[in-house]
Amino acid sequence: MQQTIAVIDFETTGLGPTAGGRATEIAAVLVRDGAIVDRYQSLMHSGAWVPPFIERLTGISNAMLAEAPPAERVMREVAEFTRGCPLVAHNASFDRGFWMHELERAGCAPDPAHEFACTVLLARRLYPDAPDCKLGTLARHHNLPDNGRAHRALADALTTAQLLLRMQADLEARYARELGALPVDHALLALLQRAGKAALKRCVSDYARPRLASLGLQAV
Repeated sequence: MQQTIAVIDFETTGLGPTAGGRATEIAAVLVRDGAIVDRYQSLMHSGAWVPPFIERLTGISNAMLAEAPPAERVMREVAEFTRGCPLVAHNASFDRGFWMHELERAGCAPDPAHEFACTVLLARRLYPDAPDCKLGTLARHHNLPDNGRAHRALADALTTAQLLLRMQADLEARYARELGALPVDHALLALLQRAGKAALKRCVSDYARPRLASLGLQAV
């Protein structure tokens, strides 16, 4: 059985956490064995004010957040939901900043498994023919399902999860000889997101060769 990867997405007040920004909504979608297997979503009340232009973008109002559960409770729940899972996000540096900040405010100890891979970085390497690497553009480029309003956490997390599944399938097909029987796991994605476009095949081979050998297997 393949590992479980958690795909997360935040909606926020617009500023980064170091500039006083706070999360307003989070979603996490679990991916395993080529399918979406579970999901979590919640608005989160931190007392932060949502500017009008962010409300227009996301549809999340200050009135909605006034009725939302406390941010600390939400983060404890999503930390438990994703426990032991490596993480993926679209433009992961943004989400990672809020993830670390909100977990710390909630008093949650870091989970060593919560390393990030980024579908923006991967898309730049895998899909040079795409017009750009915005999530909506990539969804249209690959004819991914419509998950509802963009800039809501669950819709964006579902679309990112579907993009991740497409990337894993494309990599398994493109590098079938190098991978042999190995799945495309999070560790390989984390390596490929930092590799040069011309070095992807070599990166896959270098990653797969010792793992196949440890299993008494070899690439085709």
